[in-house]
Amino acid sequence: MDRPTAWQLLRQYTKNESLLKHALGVEAAMRAYARKFGQDEELWGVTGLLHDFDYELHPTAAEHPAWGKPILEAAGCPPEMVYAIQAHGGPRWLSHATDSNAERATTSDHTGLPRRTRLDKTLYAVDELVGFIVAVALVRPTKSLFDVEASSVRKKMKDKAFARAVNREEIVRGAAELGVDLDEHITLVIQAMQGIANELGLQGQ
Repeated sequence: MDRPTAWQLLRQYTKNESLLKHALGVEAAMRAYARKFGQDEELWGVTGLLHDFDYELHPTAAEHPAWGKPILEAAGCPPEMVYAIQAHGGPRWLSHATDSNAERATTSDHTGLPRRTRLDKTLYAVDELVGFIVAVALVRPTKSLFDVEASSVRKKMKDKAFARAVNREEIVRGAAELGVDLDEHITLVIQAMQGIANELGLQGQ
């Protein structure tokens, strides 16, 4: 699926401006990681763009993202994209016996699917972080992404009263699953979002 078609599909099911901006932020982060890992930037970007396309209509864990799966498949999205979107929910731990040791694998709370590939893990890693970075930018006097650094994000992560809806554990776990340093992870996502600051409305006052 190309980007214009994906955008049309997103707009068909999502009208909320905050959700649209979140999709754009996740898309930018996914494209940045695709470049970093030498992957298909269009595939990764569109995966990020569509990851929550059904959320506005079906926000419950019982429905999202499973409700959108047949729509994505009918629209011609590649299987790896559909799978990553289905597996991007919050984790639970499953134990698998390997010899005499227990091997832990992360799966989506929503669908029970393990995150196996870099695409799966990257989508999970950037999703909550993008939302948290937006929250940090909005409380800066300038309301600018260009005034946000990894250190300020880490500081706000310690403040439990700030952006309570964002799961800090998922941000930390996402970087760990990807095998990247948390500060480097935060910095890469900030820089990716800075590239579309105008579209996100966070270019500064």
